[in-house]
Order: sequence, then structure tokens, then C-alpha cells
Amino acid sequence: MFRSPGEIAFRIFDFPVYFYGIILAFAIFVGVYTAFLFYKKFYDNVKAACIIDFSPFIIITGILGARIYYCLVNFSYYTVNPLEIFDIRQGGLSIHGMIIAGIIAIYFLSKKYNMPFLKLIDSFFCATPLSQCIGRWGNFFNSEAFGCPTNLPWKLYIPISHRPAEYIDYEYFHPAFLYESMLDLFIFIILFMLFKRLSKHPGTLACLYLIMYSCVRILVEYCRIDSILNIGSIPIAQIVSFIIIIFASLSWVILVKRNAG
Repeated sequence: MFRSPGEIAFRIFDFPVYFYGIILAFAIFVGVYTAFLFYKKFYDNVKAACIIDFSPFIIITGILGARIYYCLVNFSYYTVNPLEIFDIRQGGLSIHGMIIAGIIAIYFLSKKYNMPFLKLIDSFFCATPLSQCIGRWGNFFNSEAFGCPTNLPWKLYIPISHRPAEYIDYEYFHPAFLYESMLDLFIFIILFMLFKRLSKHPGTLACLYLIMYSCVRILVEYCRIDSILNIGSIPIAQIVSFIIIIFASLSWVILVKRNAG
């Protein structure tokens, strides 16, 4: 059985420091450093240092994109509570927003630093699932990203304050965050094993990540009951994931044809 010890890790002069923030910071560090190692080993040993130089911009842009996306899909709540838009210590970041913002940021940085965009995005997106694997544990401490009620041995206890109204009488739920964390790690292992072979065709690794993660997200969303927005009965995360699969698949075909030519 899983049970969060609480959201606050410790206090500094009565200022709370949240587990979510600590885990997010560690996940970001691991992701950036892993991207640096990929680029250094497989693409350019000299230019790889630039990744460390511009990583703060990538991090800030990614977090802003993740937060803006989350607030947009939860628009009705933040129009009533606008000041909470700036409070990310307790969660409220969307991976889809991070992906979109990350692609835009990497594109402009590739131009500024004269680095191949496709090679950069391969390096970052192959590191991303490892970062996600770690970051999902922030959801554990926040008692969020959980699934439907269950009594399985690995069940997750959710405090009554975090339960949806229709499940208020249930105590234990599927740890959806754990399922995604494990699947993200699996994606990273696959990409790590394929990097040397597919690095000869820049861009294909990024497409593969987008396809695999989107499939994982669609699958996990079937389990989750705390989606922030549904269109009809379909979670917005599944709709966006499906669109990403189509986009990444078409991009893969274009890249393969271009490389073949």
C-alpha cells in the first residue's frame, strides 16, 4: 500500500518547501544532464557544452509552457482564482505544455547557437522520459494523478480532501502516477538502446518518443479519474496525445523519405 507522507518536506523560517518542488528540480537536472550526455556522445563533443549554457532558458520556458497549458485547460478555475496561477509549489504542470514550449525554445536556440535542431531535439526528447519517470513521484506526495478505486496490494491511499466528490467514500485508488512512471522508464530504456542506430537519422528519435509517450498517456488516462478537463467523456490529454501521434507519425515518414533521398 502507498500513502503519501504529506506535501511539505520541511520548512525554512516557517516557509514550506514542498516535495513536489524538490522532485521537480531533481528531475529537470537529470533530464538536462542526460540530454547533454546524449549530444556529447553521439553528435558533437565540443558543441555539447552549449546545452549546459542555455539550459536555464530551456527550463524556464518549459515550466512556463507547462503552467500556461495547465491553466488554459483549467480555465474556469483560474478565472475565479487568478492569483493561484503563480503558485506551482503544489503541482499544476502539464507535460504537453512543456513539450510544445520545449520544441519552440529548442528551435530558436538551435539557430542562435548554430546547432542542428533535429539533433538537439533528439537529445532532449530521449532524456525527457527519464525526467518524467522521476517527476511523476511529485504527484505521489501531492496525492494526485490517481486512478479508480482498487483494493490491490499496491493500492494508493488518497486523503479525503483530495478525493473527487463521487468517490468520497473510497480510500484506496490505483496509483496511476506509478504506472506512468514505470512506463516512462521503459520508454527511456528503449530510446537509450536505439539511440546509436537512429541517431544516423536525426529527428526520428524525437518522433519515436512522442509516439510512445502519447500511447502511454492515452492508456494511463483510461485509469485516471482526476483529469482536469474532459471534452464530452474524453479527457483532453487523450485528445492531445492522439493529435501528437498523428503529427509525429507524419514527421517520421517525412524524415525517413528525406534521409532515403
